[in-house]
Amino acid sequence: MASQVARRSFLQTAGASLLASRSYARPAQEASPKPTLTINVRDCGALGDGTAKDTAAIQQAIDRVHVLGGGEVLVPAGNYLTGALALRSNTILRLEKDAILRGSPNFADYPVTQVRWEGKWIPGHIGLIYALDAEHTGVVGPGQIAGNAALGGRPTPQNPLRHPALIEPINCRELRFEDFSTDYHLMWCLHLTYCENVTMRNLTIRSTGGNGDGIDIDSCKHVRIDGCEISTGDDCIAIKSGRGAEAYALLRTTEDVHITNCTFADAIFACIGIGSETSGGIRNVRIEHCKFTHAQTFAIYIKSRPGRGAFIEDIVADDLDIAGTRGGFLRINALSSGIQDQDPVPGGEGIPTLRNFRFSNIRVTDCPVLADGTGVHPNKPLDGFSMTGVTGTCAKGIALANVRNAEIRDIAVTGVSGPLVGIYNVTGQGLEGAAAVAAPKVPDPVPIPAKAFVLR
Repeated sequence: MASQVARRSFLQTAGASLLASRSYARPAQEASPKPTLTINVRDCGALGDGTAKDTAAIQQAIDRVHVLGGGEVLVPAGNYLTGALALRSNTILRLEKDAILRGSPNFADYPVTQVRWEGKWIPGHIGLIYALDAEHTGVVGPGQIAGNAALGGRPTPQNPLRHPALIEPINCRELRFEDFSTDYHLMWCLHLTYCENVTMRNLTIRSTGGNGDGIDIDSCKHVRIDGCEISTGDDCIAIKSGRGAEAYALLRTTEDVHITNCTFADAIFACIGIGSETSGGIRNVRIEHCKFTHAQTFAIYIKSRPGRGAFIEDIVADDLDIAGTRGGFLRINALSSGIQDQDPVPGGEGIPTLRNFRFSNIRVTDCPVLADGTGVHPNKPLDGFSMTGVTGTCAKGIALANVRNAEIRDIAVTGVSGPLVGIYNVTGQGLEGAAAVAAPKVPDPVPIPAKAFVLR
């Protein structure tokens, strides 16, 4: 008996050790399989005349390439009217020059499933081009994907289903979106949820009207956005991870997002919005070598509120050109941004943790405000903030509140009215001679609910 107990203990320990060793070893990224088969959608009956609905023919081509081992679905020049299309694993949709996939105006052509909307999983219409639980798939150009303007907008109590995004992979990995253009109105162009290892390169993204985001990165990991030109009605890029107790319980973090060599213009809110849906946490976002030509508010807007919980950390921006902003270059508001969730994360746990925000080599032109960083909770100060190497012209300088380990240096801007740096409850370097600013208004604490939240 003693020997059996000893053997059982040994096996349990060995098994635990094996699992532990596996958990620390990140698997190598798989190489995308080379296409082995090409099927032209016209060979499956697609007409591309802009009138006949080509959904079934295009889907047949996608499905056949998938079951025959993978490859490419070729969409030649034409105007293809279609409902929602499901991408499959190991299958690339290639849009040739002058090929347009144009979304149907009928909501019935977009299946209803669980989709993310403002940080919550709700029933809604899936995107025009979508993928569920797929890998090694995507879309390449140089053609265009155009949503139907009749489908944009927000859900309402009378019509509670979320409207379809333009491109929407959910729980997918090894994705490519390259060298094509988009056009939509009042809804998101690319919305990625629970995806890993994503490349978006050389995209030309256009959307108009409120809620017309360009790219939404929603609880995703290892995302590369390079060489894109984005002009939108709402955020050019929105980075988020869910809202309230539901997302906090799931804890699907957005992390390792690298944005490079892009040009941004926004007509309603911010060029790059980080938050306000941050309950799964956001970390390791790097923005480099980008141009911001217009923002209705701020070029970069980091936002959250008590009730979200989790964290925003390791946000780095370097080598940026900023012009045409109505608000300014940077705003940090972790006190009051976004709607409060019906099940917020209560108490001190619900106050987001902010760490390590760094901004360097920034060139501003006629910028109203260089940085408004006063929206930080005194109970959880921002730990680590640096702004270095800023040149150009701006009307107001830097205001910070509730910050530890700040570093301000090499700020060589002209045209500033008032103090260059204003602080409240801030420690760090480069603060000599800083003026005092008022303490930010802190919202009431989120109360502890009578019943603990349960996923359901």
